[in-house]
Amino acid sequence: MATPTPLPDTIADLLGLTGFLGEAVAMFIAAFLIGNIMLANAGVAGPWAKRKITAAFTDRIAVNRIGPFGLLIIPASAVQLMAKELIIPEEVDRPAYDLAPVVLAFSALLGFAVIPMGNGIHLADPESGLVFVFAVASIASLGLLMGGYGSNNKFSLLGGLRAVAQNVAYEIPLVVTAASVVLFTGTLQMSGIVAAQTETLVTIAGIRIPAWFAFVNPFAFVLFMVANLAEVGRNPFDTPEAPTEIVAGYMTEYSSIYFVLFYMGEFIHIFLGGAIVTTLFLGGPAGPVLPGFVWFIIKIWSVFLFTQWCRSAMPRVRIDQLIEIGWKGMLVLSFVNLVLTAAILGVTGL
Repeated sequence: MATPTPLPDTIADLLGLTGFLGEAVAMFIAAFLIGNIMLANAGVAGPWAKRKITAAFTDRIAVNRIGPFGLLIIPASAVQLMAKELIIPEEVDRPAYDLAPVVLAFSALLGFAVIPMGNGIHLADPESGLVFVFAVASIASLGLLMGGYGSNNKFSLLGGLRAVAQNVAYEIPLVVTAASVVLFTGTLQMSGIVAAQTETLVTIAGIRIPAWFAFVNPFAFVLFMVANLAEVGRNPFDTPEAPTEIVAGYMTEYSSIYFVLFYMGEFIHIFLGGAIVTTLFLGGPAGPVLPGFVWFIIKIWSVFLFTQWCRSAMPRVRIDQLIEIGWKGMLVLSFVNLVLTAAILGVTGL
């Protein structure tokens, strides 16, 4: 199967851009477009969709006064938050305090560089794309620790330490579970993983069931979804910012535009997690009738809806329980899944 032309190359051809400078301009335009699409999704999810979904689960109305369906709460909340005074506590570590929100948001946006969102809608398609997306997503742990340490607040420091402990405990099961998909595809290239899921798994009554890895290996899919919940900090794994214990964790001392960056980075990471789930287990942008990009957006929003359902329905676990689930439960199960997958592939010769 031919690899689709990356978006920067398509833009360069359309605009007649050549040479190093032309390629740089095309790359900037493509990155600007994809970045703003993801920012728009996070902008809708944070101020509006999160409230409406939570209200639906808890039998409330939520925002409905500002604009049709309350949609104007999105720009209103943005203006409100950015208009607030930026209060910097005394004796903070300014480099760490200032850079933490930027690191968190940037690491999430950078992960979308290798995610195939549709036919030719990707910035790059390196052979080690899966490794790249996990590597840049893990930089978020550094941002959370910087924010907690740099705030000169014990609650913030505890939140930062919890975030790192949680991410380490659940990133390993996440990567090991993803490795079981690599065993099926034989490649770390994101387009190759998507292409492997275009085949037909089974046909029932004339209905074609695609070979999405969520159907091929549902055990791995469930493991990945649970580990992803911990990575994006949604219930029952939101202990790094548990308001009943440590105020707001690593975000306690942040306000104004810094808080906006933290809040936005959190939701972009949720959509990045959804994009990884979509690519590895849900066939990427594949789907009938509608364009691939539309299917990609539908799928990442479906994962977002699942995280919000967990946020409304699941009680928070204690930090000791969280770590025990990660190291003694998820880690063991992820390796069991990897070994079983390898054994099945070896026996069947697939």
